[in-house]
Amino acid sequence: MSFLAALVCALALAAAIEAWGGAARAPFSRRPGDVALRFGAYALLTLFWFCFSWRPWLAANSTVTTVAALVLISRAKRGVIGEPLVFSDFALLPQVPRHPQLYYIPPVTSPRVAGPVLAAVAGIALWYGLEPSLLPAGAARSLAAILALPLGLAALAAAAMRGPLARALARRFPRPDLEADIARIGLPATLIAYALRRPAETAPAAPPAEPALPGDPVVVVIQLESFIDPERLGGPPLPAMDLIRSRAAEYGRLRVPAHGAYTMRSEHAVLTGASPDALGFGLYDPYLARGGDEPASLPRRAAANGYETLFVHPFHRDFFQRARVMERFGFDRLVMGEDFADAPRIGPYVGDVALGERVLAEVRARRGPLFLFSVTMENHGPWKPGRLPGLDDPLAQYLHHVANTGRMIEALVAGLAGERATLCVFGDHAPALPTCRPGFGETSTDYALFRFGAPAAGPRRIDRTADALGRRLRATLHADMTPPVASSPTQA
Repeated sequence: MSFLAALVCALALAAAIEAWGGAARAPFSRRPGDVALRFGAYALLTLFWFCFSWRPWLAANSTVTTVAALVLISRAKRGVIGEPLVFSDFALLPQVPRHPQLYYIPPVTSPRVAGPVLAAVAGIALWYGLEPSLLPAGAARSLAAILALPLGLAALAAAAMRGPLARALARRFPRPDLEADIARIGLPATLIAYALRRPAETAPAAPPAEPALPGDPVVVVIQLESFIDPERLGGPPLPAMDLIRSRAAEYGRLRVPAHGAYTMRSEHAVLTGASPDALGFGLYDPYLARGGDEPASLPRRAAANGYETLFVHPFHRDFFQRARVMERFGFDRLVMGEDFADAPRIGPYVGDVALGERVLAEVRARRGPLFLFSVTMENHGPWKPGRLPGLDDPLAQYLHHVANTGRMIEALVAGLAGERATLCVFGDHAPALPTCRPGFGETSTDYALFRFGAPAAGPRRIDRTADALGRRLRATLHADMTPPVASSPTQA
């Protein structure tokens, strides 16, 4: 009876936290099936924590604490990037202690983190001593119970990814609809359901790229960290934007899949041309879903046409598992953090101007057609006090870095002007600044496409989505490239 009483209390308190804590933007659904899923998720959480202690009230307390933490984190995330917590966020947790400078979270050695953690550990130890365990008497029976409960939960999770239970889950969650599902069944149930749906979902594989004669001998694509026209933030004019508007064959706003974060979503969209709607539950982290296994990606198309394929990124290989993912995307060679050991840094990261110089050096050293994709790092957030000497305001720091991004663009345009080449630059997402909150510009950044050494109409403003830009870039990799036809001056 003590377990049942503890479970009822956990379910009631967890539901109250979600109802009054703002986990969803809409009222609770009262449909019986939705209510069952909501409370079923709370019960699964309780059973999960019960596995570790066999103390019902400790498990109930852990469930309530977990739901409260999920709701608070989700609200904080929504305030910064306009999206609630998603299941794929948990796959990114291992990189937080490895790269703490990339996050606003204090390090584990900070008293703000270490204090509550130590207090929680002490509280749990005390609770273990005060609440009796419900393990059955006898070593054999205790061991059987200790093994049976987690194995049962694991078997339930496995069953949900195949067979009748998986089909029922697919009918209930045919496609991701994050806000609606959180309102219907709650945040914990949505996290669990989406985590189970993603591995069970089978997306049709794109056909491999067909070989063709190479197009422009040099195709350079630069993904600019947190880049938007600074005038949109109230900053001074950027000379590179005037260059873009006067020299680029095409330029405009780029609608990207997220605000303030999730670089991999824009990166994947441009490299594959796949729209978010085609990714199913993999849209939240396409690298987690497919790991770079993209037969029709830009580097694979380029390689099929005789290009050397090169990825350049002045940061650690393990971040976002980029080295592994980019190799699977089809890049022959990677130039990454260790290759920039002596490069000048602006703040904590390798400067964009130095990165641009390395890109031009690779172009000059090429032995044949080259497809080069690069990701900048200088303007990666967070923009915190102490990042730049004499500049503590986040916006001032951002504007300092974006000016260097502009200088890099100008240098690349000048350096490629004597080549027959294509240069594309685009922002991966808007910066997560206090002056640039969710909803700003409808998640749009800026992009430009330059053509050198060949006749080109332009400049033309064509606003695009990130995946449409990826499809546009395919044409630069084969000889019979034709200019895009836009349905209007500002849409493609």
